[in-house]
Amino acid sequence: MTEPSTRFRATFRRMDESTTEEWARMEAQGDGLIAALPDRLLDQLRLLDSDASGFAVDRLTHSLQTAHRAELDGRDDAYLVCALLHDIGDSLSPCNHAELAAAIVKRWVPDSYHWMVQYHDVFQGYYFWHHLGGNRNARDKFKDHENYGLAEEFVRKYDMPSFDPDYRTPPLEHYERLLRSFFVEPGPA
Repeated sequence: MTEPSTRFRATFRRMDESTTEEWARMEAQGDGLIAALPDRLLDQLRLLDSDASGFAVDRLTHSLQTAHRAELDGRDDAYLVCALLHDIGDSLSPCNHAELAAAIVKRWVPDSYHWMVQYHDVFQGYYFWHHLGGNRNARDKFKDHENYGLAEEFVRKYDMPSFDPDYRTPPLEHYERLLRSFFVEPGPA
């Protein structure tokens, strides 16, 4: 990636003053954003290790356990990435963390996995919302959706049981190669 001091800077002050040449040069520089994405994701995941919010494990450990359980079940790389990143938005956007995680993976994973990540919080709610006075059956509004079973299984098998301090959790480095190889070129918009 080009050093910030030597990077092209457009001259327009409003987008309606921009030129095709400026956009071409900016697009060429923007390629570095995709290349740096795995590093930024790893940094965000590392931030999760400082927050347990009362759980028996911190949020990074939870994410690693979720991914590891899916890995042991032989899930594909896209699924593992979703499992690892499903709660990455917890510290940045606690009220809609699932939507943030889904936005990150959207261009790289099948639509069904994107949907699974986007609504995993509602499916997770089945296991605890009633303790908070909420509707544990909120997921039922998706009963007829084609990805209901996928999301229900993801939460039941991988997300829900992954708060175990005694589980043999791999370190984040275990998934570093996967993230670096996975986030190369995004799929179609």
